[in-house]
Amino acid sequence: MKYLNKDELRGDAECSQDAVKSSELLLRRLGELEAELTAGPDATARGKALLDAAYILLDLERLDEAYARAREAFELAIPREDWEQAVQSCDVMSQTDATDAAKALAHGVWLGVTYPIDPELSVAILQRLVEETPPKADGAAIAAAAARYVVDLRAEGKQRDDLVFFTGQLLGNVARQHSGVDSQELFDFWTERMQLNDPALVLSRLAKILDVLVPDGWWFDRDALRARLPVE
Repeated sequence: MKYLNKDELRGDAECSQDAVKSSELLLRRLGELEAELTAGPDATARGKALLDAAYILLDLERLDEAYARAREAFELAIPREDWEQAVQSCDVMSQTDATDAAKALAHGVWLGVTYPIDPELSVAILQRLVEETPPKADGAAIAAAAARYVVDLRAEGKQRDDLVFFTGQLLGNVARQHSGVDSQELFDFWTERMQLNDPALVLSRLAKILDVLVPDGWWFDRDALRARLPVE
């Protein structure tokens, strides 16, 4: 799985020597991307280079630069309807210390749930919301339940099996942190009490959380984007 942060569930660590080597490689790759951007590529190639550079800058903890590159990639992605690039751009922005970080996360979650993109990416941006929500707040449970619903709706085959397992772990961790749930019986009771088995209610509650994170207006017209969704 290429998008998900599995370290959050298992607690991995990286040795310092590997980190130094990794930084050298990242800087070399960043230089290549900056040269590519200077050459003036078309919008598609520019968006990809901007996003790749943004993730590298994030790894290098150059957060202001990461936000700027990701925001430009986001602005290129929306008119081209490249929703995966838009969600990934929001993912980068949400991990910076910019004042709009939480707002960017809300945009990424809305796009990731609304559009039928790679379900793993949708789960990843919802995982980000779980991580950014206080453990005792209901929002983490709602985000984790939404991730499980996205998997049920979109994923197939081996990816579905992997994501069902992952979102089950995610929701189980949330249940332990939220209410000390430590058994299947308690988990079943908790999900029922929290009304997490009703997808329509979960998505409605998620929408209210996102509106709280975007108190001063969205970066795009959601009604216009909804109107362009394919009719099923």
